[in-house]
Amino acid sequence: MGFGGISIWSLLLILAIVILLFGTKKLRNVGGDLGGAIKNFKKSVKDEEAAKDKAEPESQIIEGKVTEEKDKV
Repeated sequence: MGFGGISIWSLLLILAIVILLFGTKKLRNVGGDLGGAIKNFKKSVKDEEAAKDKAEPESQIIEGKVTEEKDKV
């Protein structure tokens, strides 16, 4: 038994049918596009986290200056 009652031979048969219907070139293009999309998503998440980390210290410095000026007045 495989996944939920589907045997490995059934999965191989389904894979063979998909390859016959779409062809290896089209499946390779789909795989490449999917990989590129995941890569770009990871890059944008990493860039956003870096921008957030960079913005936090600046806001703390500004808040510190404001509180110092309030204390002087």
